[in-house]
Amino acid sequence: MALKFPDLTQLYAHGYDTVIDVRSPAEFAEDHLPGAINLPVLNNEERSRVGTIYVQESPFLARKLGAALVFRNAANHIEHHLSHHDGAWRPLVYCWRGGQRSGSFTWMLQQIGWRAEVVEGGYRTYRRLVNAYLYDDPLPHRLIALDGYTGTAKTDLLAVLQARGVQVLDLEALANHRGSLLGERPGGQPSQKGFESALSAALCAMDPARPVVVEAESSKIGSLILPPSLWNALCNAPRVNITASIEARSAYLVRAYNDILSDSDRLRDRLSPLRFHRGHEVVDGWLRFIDAGQKQALTRALMEQHYDPAYTKSRQSRPVQVLASLDVETLDNTGLSNAAAQIESLLDQL
Repeated sequence: MALKFPDLTQLYAHGYDTVIDVRSPAEFAEDHLPGAINLPVLNNEERSRVGTIYVQESPFLARKLGAALVFRNAANHIEHHLSHHDGAWRPLVYCWRGGQRSGSFTWMLQQIGWRAEVVEGGYRTYRRLVNAYLYDDPLPHRLIALDGYTGTAKTDLLAVLQARGVQVLDLEALANHRGSLLGERPGGQPSQKGFESALSAALCAMDPARPVVVEAESSKIGSLILPPSLWNALCNAPRVNITASIEARSAYLVRAYNDILSDSDRLRDRLSPLRFHRGHEVVDGWLRFIDAGQKQALTRALMEQHYDPAYTKSRQSRPVQVLASLDVETLDNTGLSNAAAQIESLLDQL
């Protein structure tokens, strides 16, 4: 009998040794249960071929071909990818909707003697649970938002807090993006569904009785949208404002964004569209700094002429509760450690 999970937390706490996604590689790449491995019983081409025959010729012919391919591929996985498991191994298997692909593969594993089970409803059930968690139900966590101008090292401060045992949700890490115009990271961003899977898994692993520190973000990180439950919680979260001198912020940004600051062509490409918002004279000034290799002057100009005005306008449009304001003199290990200690002390009082 297929296993039914009433909510996302119970699904993530399934207790099985391995989660196996038997969907095609393309389906798996878009999104999957966190930690799952992909052992497709139909590859991308085979899945497309079977689907075409089902629609254009005959469901019977499609099922007959599909069965042959599924069992052939499943046998290959058992021989080459799963042969090292002993008799006590307990895998949990799912496909798109908990139907023929996962059912056939699970049956084969059970015949060998492994204690395999299948997820009722497959990936579609999982997505419904994720949607309910991030789109319908209010988050059970108390968020505390680190706020402040660009360049105040909020992301680095999150890492220091996490190392001290504070519960931290690093949205930019999950989105693989630094959350700004120049925020692209190598490897690109996950799909929206993949981002939501990583996000929900991170939240479900946290203790709702303890506060969660998160960086204040806009409703989008790169191309990814913050789901409504998280966005509402973030908008209502009390703030800890981080401040620093513009000299310290400029020096920090030169270090943190050195990859794109060293790529003149890419930098020009990202900044040129801002002519429509900041004017030709301002953007031409930025481009002259790029040509001269003046990274610190460029970062200071970007903050004064673009990032800081945008931040100030955003803050004025929405009132927030400020728990504390911390001025960090140096955005290095010492300065961030001191700030983290103050934040941790503040959290202990909540």
